[in-house]
Amino acid sequence: MTKQSLIVLGIVAALGASALAATKAAPPKGTATISLPGDAGMAFKPGPGAGVVQGQCLSCHSSAYVSTQPQLTRAQWTAEVAKMKNVYGAPIPDDQAPAIVDYLTTQYGKP
Repeated sequence: MTKQSLIVLGIVAALGASALAATKAAPPKGTATISLPGDAGMAFKPGPGAGVVQGQCLSCHSSAYVSTQPQLTRAQWTAEVAKMKNVYGAPIPDDQAPAIVDYLTTQYGKP
């Protein structure tokens, strides 16, 4: 390639890059809202530990999500709470995990 060809190629590349930059989409104007699904009329069943469960579990999912899970044994609920904490990073304090397991086993566990 000649020096003149390289200069022309450089100009074409620069023009192409500036054309792409000029076509960049502008951010949307106004306010955006997000509507999350409700609890479908479901709420955590009342009982000892319900407040702890509401405080820890509702930050990630609804009470309807918990209410529609299959009935689990204490060992299975213990594993679920551990998974939420250790795998998904739920900020459940260690001293509150047993109360959550007790509540879930009592209210949503296998009879």
